[in-house]
Amino acid sequence: MIQYIYLGRIAYDAALRLQEDLVELRREERIGNVLLLLEHPPVLTLGRHANRANVLASDELLASRGVTLHQINRGGDVTYHGPGQLVGYPIFDLRSLERASGGRMGPVDFVREMEEVLIRLCGVFGVRAGRIAGLTGVWVPGEGGTLRHPDDEDLSITPSARDLPPGTPLSPGIPVEPNARKIGAIGIHVSRGITSHGFAFNVTTDLRDFALINPCGITDKSVTSLEREVPDPAALPDLETIAHQAARQFGSVFKQPVLVAESMDALRNGTGALPAKREFPAEDTPLQVPGEVEQLHGEGSRLERA
Repeated sequence: MIQYIYLGRIAYDAALRLQEDLVELRREERIGNVLLLLEHPPVLTLGRHANRANVLASDELLASRGVTLHQINRGGDVTYHGPGQLVGYPIFDLRSLERASGGRMGPVDFVREMEEVLIRLCGVFGVRAGRIAGLTGVWVPGEGGTLRHPDDEDLSITPSARDLPPGTPLSPGIPVEPNARKIGAIGIHVSRGITSHGFAFNVTTDLRDFALINPCGITDKSVTSLEREVPDPAALPDLETIAHQAARQFGSVFKQPVLVAESMDALRNGTGALPAKREFPAEDTPLQVPGEVEQLHGEGSRLERA
């Protein structure tokens, strides 16, 4: 079972502390697999092997625009988070998950499955997305372009390919589409089998902010958002509704029931999930933000001003 909660907009520091808390609880088996869904104020994060040169803006410019900078322990290079971007932090024990081909799921399998979640999420809104051989993340093809996509049987990831680390070409004959645009970034950290960090999916993100960086260290490709790619941007639902749909896709891809956590306290205690008949909230009945999450919002505001 996966329990998830939508936290709204909270500061990066506050979300990082939440992850650390939940990772320890998951390691002690006091909670099950947990998915945090949220958005951040403008922030740049640098992964373990990030090149600082991929941050194109000066410290002074970042400060003037209210963009904070964090060095963190996930994989990958530099990533931007900001309003209108759906961020997901799965706190999962990989030992509780199985590969589609059998056997325990590893970190690379987990990354590939998260790519699948975002590919399907794009599909819900009529946007065709896929993978680029040799690159981690989810991409929308350029004009007339093609990408690796789950509907293309001859391009599907084979069990053997899932054993390869991110960055390894998955099919030597598949060209990298030069006009592809990145819609979803992924970077995780795994400690003793427990995952943290996760994905960033551009929904209504201000794409001009990506000019501050070379996203994920890639200099020859652009970024895009769901708002830019959907046939009718005015019909796009709000971020919370899209978060619920993302949770639904997690359940489908990882083949586990997904339940909404009633509150952060209930989530920490591994109890208080909504009944199965309310596995997902009605599209027209958004969840109430728990009081402790509101407190996090206030704490986040103080952090931003600090």
